[in-house]
Amino acid sequence: MAKRGQPRDGKDQLRTRIGQALHAALEKRFPEKRLFLRSDEQTRFIRLKPETQLLAWTGSTLIVGWTIIATAVLLMDSIGAGNFRAQAQRDKMVYEERLNALSAERDVRLAEAVAAQNRFSTALEQISIMQTELLRSEDRRRELETGLDVVQSTLRRTMMERTETQERLASLETALEDGNGGAIGGAATDELTGTVDILAAALADTAEERDMIAADAEFALGHAAELEARIEQMDQRNDEIFRQLEEAMLVSVEPLDDMFRAAGMDPDNLINQVRRGYSGTGGPLTPLSFSTMGGEPDADGLRANAILNSMDRINLYRIAAERAPFDMPVKSDFRFTSGFGQRWGRLHAGTDFAAPIGTPIYATADGVVTSAGWSSGYGRLIKIQHEFGIETRYAHLNRINVQVGQRVSRGDRIGDMGNSGRSTGPHLHYEVRVGGNPVNPMIYIRAGRDVF
Repeated sequence: MAKRGQPRDGKDQLRTRIGQALHAALEKRFPEKRLFLRSDEQTRFIRLKPETQLLAWTGSTLIVGWTIIATAVLLMDSIGAGNFRAQAQRDKMVYEERLNALSAERDVRLAEAVAAQNRFSTALEQISIMQTELLRSEDRRRELETGLDVVQSTLRRTMMERTETQERLASLETALEDGNGGAIGGAATDELTGTVDILAAALADTAEERDMIAADAEFALGHAAELEARIEQMDQRNDEIFRQLEEAMLVSVEPLDDMFRAAGMDPDNLINQVRRGYSGTGGPLTPLSFSTMGGEPDADGLRANAILNSMDRINLYRIAAERAPFDMPVKSDFRFTSGFGQRWGRLHAGTDFAAPIGTPIYATADGVVTSAGWSSGYGRLIKIQHEFGIETRYAHLNRINVQVGQRVSRGDRIGDMGNSGRSTGPHLHYEVRVGGNPVNPMIYIRAGRDVF
């Protein structure tokens, strides 16, 4: 039994020596201390062993280290959030500058189009005046040519009559010389002499009239050549005006075509729908018509009508753009908190814009309010029905400023942002539905940014 106990005693002694060595090392680093607690009746003390002090020191060190690390993490998050806000602010400024530049360029293009249209109208008026003068000169020239032909016919007939009379006069003179005429021959001679004098006077008048007609015809031909030269210059000016107008129409129409195509809308089908709703005729966009004397329309008329068709297309695009949701529902400072798509296994059918409660909410297109009130998880909800089978929804509102059946225009304030319904914070849940099916609202918003 003693032999079996000896190893166990050796191990205990080893543990004791190790514990004493550790205690001695701790005594050097953390000497034993006593904390006295004195009251009116007695005095007590608490003994702080080296081990207790080591635990307290270790705990304090861990707490201080955790505090430093947590502070550093919070500071880094704060710096990162500040950088993100600064970047967002810079992006917003760049975006606003781009919008302002696009707006200014659009105004310049519009002014150029209006000025070109005015120049085009003035040129058309001048062309009409020149064409009228040319037609009058042509009619006068034809009249002079007809009169000249008549005078020439009369002159030829008179010359023939004069030749016949001279022949008769010669025969009579011959007869008189032969002595066969007598008293009757003398009377006939006097009559023929009078006739010859009348014919000579008529011939002189006819020659004078012929010279006047020839002079008038030469003047008319010269004036017609001058008018043709002026018309040629006018045609060159008109061609330049047409070219500028065609370029302006191309620059104006192409962005609108791209905008509607980017929104998934067929521009031709869209134009036909708008035209059916606005089928009145007349006004400044009535097609031009020029007198072509029963022939085909001239090139200027075709180009002018093509430009008017482009202007009509732009006007119809403007009407369509007012009735499709290309605008932003929130114009104040905001941030996107959730986009369109799957979220937590379910379809998030709209886009969320976060801002303070009371932020104004605007209609994104012309339409009619079909719903304005509480709607379960949507909270306070506004539904607006637009053209082309499009509906927009504005949810979680704090206040509603419209009524069912009210007609609103793009940019009208319809309510205020809130936190009603199933919402985790103040924001606007904005939806666009086509034919009852939800689509990504950013498709329309991004398409409209390049134009408006």
